[in-house]
Amino acid sequence: MDRSDPRAEIAALREELNYHRHRYFVLDDPEIADAEYDALYDRLADLEATHPDLVTPDSPTQRVGAAPSTQFAQVRHETPMLSLDKCTSTSELAAWEERCRRLLATDDELTYFCEPKIDGVAVSLLYNDGLLVRAATRGDGETGEDITANVRTIGAIPLRLTGAAPTPLEVRGEVYMPISGFLEFNRRAQEAGERTIVNPRNGAAGSLRQLDPAITATRPLSMFCYSIGDGPPAAGWRPTRHSEVMAALRTWGLRTNPRGRLQGDLGACADYVEALLAERDDLDYAIDGAVIKVDDLALRRTLGQITRKPRWAIAYKYPSEEASTVLRAVDFQVGRTGAITPVAKLEPVFVGGVTVSNATLHNMDEVSRLDLKIGDTVLIHRAGDVIPQVMKVVESKRPRDAPTVAMPSECPVCGSAIVQEEGEAVARCSGGLRCRAQHRERLRHFASRQALDIEGLGDKLVDQLLAEGLVGSPADLYRLTVDQVAGLERMGAKSAANLLAALDESKRTTFARFIHALGIREVGETTAATLAKEFRTLSALIAADEETLQEVEDVGPIVASRIATFFADETNRTLAEELHHEIGISWEEVAEAVQTEPLAGQTWVLTGSLERMTRNEAKAILLELGARVASSVSRNTTVVVAGPGAGSKRGRAEELGIEIVDEAGFAERLAGLGRPLGDALAP
Repeated sequence: MDRSDPRAEIAALREELNYHRHRYFVLDDPEIADAEYDALYDRLADLEATHPDLVTPDSPTQRVGAAPSTQFAQVRHETPMLSLDKCTSTSELAAWEERCRRLLATDDELTYFCEPKIDGVAVSLLYNDGLLVRAATRGDGETGEDITANVRTIGAIPLRLTGAAPTPLEVRGEVYMPISGFLEFNRRAQEAGERTIVNPRNGAAGSLRQLDPAITATRPLSMFCYSIGDGPPAAGWRPTRHSEVMAALRTWGLRTNPRGRLQGDLGACADYVEALLAERDDLDYAIDGAVIKVDDLALRRTLGQITRKPRWAIAYKYPSEEASTVLRAVDFQVGRTGAITPVAKLEPVFVGGVTVSNATLHNMDEVSRLDLKIGDTVLIHRAGDVIPQVMKVVESKRPRDAPTVAMPSECPVCGSAIVQEEGEAVARCSGGLRCRAQHRERLRHFASRQALDIEGLGDKLVDQLLAEGLVGSPADLYRLTVDQVAGLERMGAKSAANLLAALDESKRTTFARFIHALGIREVGETTAATLAKEFRTLSALIAADEETLQEVEDVGPIVASRIATFFADETNRTLAEELHHEIGISWEEVAEAVQTEPLAGQTWVLTGSLERMTRNEAKAILLELGARVASSVSRNTTVVVAGPGAGSKRGRAEELGIEIVDEAGFAERLAGLGRPLGDALAP
């Protein structure tokens, strides 16, 4: 792109932006990350601001969204659906407030309403006499698409409002796909060999634009409402503040974001932005920032708008979690069970607040599904501490004769043959504990937080202990001396003493943690807890044959075979007994679960998004009370906890006549069992 000629650069930018807009909104097949699109858009806007004579009516900067599709009837918005100006720092936020004060000619303190900026699809809902009569996308801001039939399938959107809602009433909000639903959808699509969704936002957009509403009904969608239209006010209702509007929406049965807050000044807004960013990775919906709005509606009318953006609101954008880069190579890593995992080696790119150069590819089936080749341009996603993932290949940018990615025939660490069992997606090194990579990963797992939780025993220290020949098995960790550990690089007497104290503390654990720490294939935390309740002693577990193991709930033929095979190996069996009897790792005897745990024998299913606790927190509470937590609904299911966005699982529960409770009902049930969630989580 020639930056020496503004006219040529503007033309090139418009062409590129229109191309990517078409791929995203019409084809549902984006080739670049949102942040990269925004950068192109910002460059065009800056050039047009410098050269206003070059602005044309069809420029991407002169519209809010995408042109409406010809596949749907068009809807003309009575008042435009605007986009928001944005900032990325507190200084820019302060500059925005200063502009507002200058336009209002006031030094009085302004109050603001803050809420998460949902990364979804803006939608307008029209209610007449409390009934939903029309739903439309934002489109280009002036004209959208009529998606009423599709929106009617979304359980979070009421078809009839409650209470005395004014009429007509236009409600605006964001339809989104919960992250849990997005992950489940992609998991099933991968199993079926079908096309996956690039990200939740793309999933929401594609789902709303299905020509068959029955397809939309199968998608996990929900909605947060954030405003009403700015047309003529409904008869008998004259709100004066945005916070009043939000309270009214909830009264009428419309869903608003529970993290919306009224803030007394800009400093409180800055604190809100920071706190929300810290929560970002725990939310079950994607956000790309926070929205700050002037609360007083009269002041909003005074401030007005400019270039299809309101002056009274601003979006504080967070670092993008998606970016595109180039795949330079694929390495193969060896896990504790010998699993060979392909890892993408990327051209370093800044995403999710850090520079990323590696991304997981899971297994070779995933490589094949992506049709990944060396030199490809790829879209990657990174959220919080989650390992970055390759989401999509941009085939239009593939180099000629790009090499394919092939699984090696030998382990890259020990040289043993790589084998793949029939029906398994994962290939494994056959070297067992002869492979030092498997040995290392087994020690890391043993010390991990979910297992024996040995504080201070991190990856680098494990590597040093192995390199110096100080440990050969997990039992050897407990035979280390202060002098041995203090002699390692960057360790001293105090650090060594702390490690030995942590090792001693880890000896007092639970039987479930001990089973999980052994690293038996297919035995995770939930299965380990079930085995601990059933067998209660190590000797009983070791003595169990496959037939006995299969009688345990949640243990099928494959898992039973893994457990029996593990303890049939003399090395594994000797290690388990050594850790328990000689090293002294111990636990209290597991009580009779059926008599002491109020939910013992019950099977619960969690579906949809939970807003006042994470799914993991809810699962942990249920396990603590003795319940089994399943991933699918069956005739054996006792209760289904259905949050907003619950889809097929809720439908299946209704078909089978299984009890369904919402999050408030779940919290009430737990409180009745003596497990109150506290004021913050109470219904």
